[in-house]
Amino acid sequence: MAFFTVSLLNGLSYGLLLFMLSAGLTLIFSMMGVLNFAHASFYMLGAYFGYSVTEWLGFWPALVLAPLLVGGLGALFERFLLRRVHRFGHVAELLITFGMSYLILEGVQLVWGRSSVDYRVPEALDGPLLTLFDIQFPLYRAFMMGMALLMLAALWLLLTRSRIGLVIQAALTHPGMVEALGHNVPRVFMWVFGGGCALAGLAGVLGGNAFVTEPGMAAALGGIVFVVVVVGGIGSLGGAFLASLLIGLAQTFAVGLDVSVAPVLPYLLMVLVLIFRPRGLLGARGD
Repeated sequence: MAFFTVSLLNGLSYGLLLFMLSAGLTLIFSMMGVLNFAHASFYMLGAYFGYSVTEWLGFWPALVLAPLLVGGLGALFERFLLRRVHRFGHVAELLITFGMSYLILEGVQLVWGRSSVDYRVPEALDGPLLTLFDIQFPLYRAFMMGMALLMLAALWLLLTRSRIGLVIQAALTHPGMVEALGHNVPRVFMWVFGGGCALAGLAGVLGGNAFVTEPGMAAALGGIVFVVVVVGGIGSLGGAFLASLLIGLAQTFAVGLDVSVAPVLPYLLMVLVLIFRPRGLLGARGD
């Protein structure tokens, strides 16, 4: 019973972190049709920016400033680089985001070094939330879970209950009409891309001190994030949420049980989903 309860809580916290990371990627693809290979690298930037801002100003300002910095860099990347290759199709977009991931990696190693940094959980959130069967569940993990759920609610309200969400969705399907109504469609896409990167940066600020902040963190989670998006259904925010929880729980229980296939379990799940439900768990079906 102790193993099940603790593994369940750890799996939920890990799954919700995956959702925070994959939500931005899902948002960018659903609104722009761009599969951003540099997304996990923006997550890494969020962790390193969070570390540096925490050193100067503290964790709570870092929780706000670091995602804004990452989002600003993402918006600039879309405006001056990605937009220039958009007319050449998806292959060119994939290549330039792939190249951007290497530039970010090299930049991180030049500024912060090749080893991990001492990015710690803030004192106010350091300690146990509760004790179950003589095992303590960290307060900070509960805080991460709450932030992920808050982000899900905020995204849903923004996209379905606000004028901004209406303009964003209309710009994807009817860009000419949106421009005729006086909206700048390229600017809308720039802010969507920047917003998706900011969500990745927020995940980095929260996940960087819960796990390890080092140059390999983007590579460690990058593949799993794409698995989440594919399993949930490309472009489906609800699917990304469901897939994140499923993969987080499956991998946590597999590691706890010392199952040999634990590292490849998410990829096995993706293969099964592609075979039996190619559009993902909640992906839209074609006619």
